[in-house]
Amino acid sequence: MRYRLGIMTGALVALAACDVPPEGTNEEDVANYQAAVASIGCEMRGESDYLPVELQAGLTRQQAVDLTAYHITTEQAVKLEDGTVRLTVGGCAPETA
Repeated sequence: MRYRLGIMTGALVALAACDVPPEGTNEEDVANYQAAVASIGCEMRGESDYLPVELQAGLTRQQAVDLTAYHITTEQAVKLEDGTVRLTVGGCAPETA
């Protein structure tokens, strides 16, 4: 029984580590989201940021919210003290010297 539990736990950890986009989205949606966020200055604050990202990327509000959370979870975005989310990949990746 312990062996089975260990295998199941290992499988769940491996699955959680995968960069699987949120349900209802795919890799193309992720790329479109990243490009749209980069086009508005790389930060998501409120309605004035979410709406253009949704329109440019062809996403629903829920998909945009889910993709924002996905980027935070996968450490491709950071949440700032004021609640703003700053993307840190693609066109928003910090420049290194």
